[in-house]
Amino acid sequence: MTDKKPLLGITIGDPGGIGPEVSVKALGDEQIFQVCRPLLIGDSEIIADALGFCRLDATVHSCSVPEQGVYRLGTIDVLDLGNMPLKQRRHKMITADQGRASFEYVAKAIELAMAGQIDGTVTGPISKEAINGAGYHYAGHTEIYGSLTDTVDYAMMLVDNGFRVVHVSTHVSLREACDRVKKDRITTVINLTHSAVRQMGVSSPSIAVAGLNPHCGEGGMFGDEEMREILPAVREANARGLTVEGPIPADTVFVKMRGGMFDAVVVMYHDQGHIPAKLVGFQYNDRTKSWDSMSGVNVTLGLPIIRTSVDHGTAFDKAGDNCANPQSMVEAIKLAAVLAAAGVS
Repeated sequence: MTDKKPLLGITIGDPGGIGPEVSVKALGDEQIFQVCRPLLIGDSEIIADALGFCRLDATVHSCSVPEQGVYRLGTIDVLDLGNMPLKQRRHKMITADQGRASFEYVAKAIELAMAGQIDGTVTGPISKEAINGAGYHYAGHTEIYGSLTDTVDYAMMLVDNGFRVVHVSTHVSLREACDRVKKDRITTVINLTHSAVRQMGVSSPSIAVAGLNPHCGEGGMFGDEEMREILPAVREANARGLTVEGPIPADTVFVKMRGGMFDAVVVMYHDQGHIPAKLVGFQYNDRTKSWDSMSGVNVTLGLPIIRTSVDHGTAFDKAGDNCANPQSMVEAIKLAAVLAAAGVS
């Protein structure tokens, strides 16, 4: 039965950040091996070093192809790309070399998934500045996946148990985000959200659509995007039989979802979705100077392959200190396994 479990490619993120640390810590969780076969994609030297400073008892097993993995607790299988020698790794620093390496990890994971050699992908945190410094001009993981899979209609979902938000736009300026609030794009995101929530086990999803302006524009006093773009998209979804409500003011819609009224909220821009998602899932403890909770998973919707991710950044300031919380990585792996399981024979 072991080979029936989904085989997941897990990229270790920027070598100078906390990605390698949360990766090795996550693979110390026995539950991970109960639901999948985890394969780290990165550099064996970087992973061995992370095991060392985290004082974890595990063995690194280098692979050149996924079939060489042993996939058992206590052994960390690494698809070793050999592109970041430990002597070049710089904890707590943004470098082009580390940006190049982190991009190549992601590109390899996508290549393997598109070829059917792995069943899904999970990504550790990368630095947008570092990958752009290396010459890869993308705003983030979501855009890399869209480009390398030739996907036009995709969207970012943040998930924390039953708290789900999906974005109409993400990594653009707030001014541009307002310009991107268009009926066609909102309709696409509603459709992607409905399909994804069903895949997560909700048979008849109830979806809310947030307004853009304060009080949803107050009848046009504070903006008319709700009347011109958002409401027509909601009505079109309703006409096709989807349970969609909106636009709803953003200052109340998340409270309603948390109370069980909705299964997901379609938001208009990056921070409108990220702030409530991280308020729900993250808990910082100033006494210990660490995160007591870092729950939540990032999922890219609309791709031909599965991609989940941690819902946090590289945390360069914490890198190498053995204080990173692996909770989000654990949850990202488990969700990828759930999404992949249905397609594994």
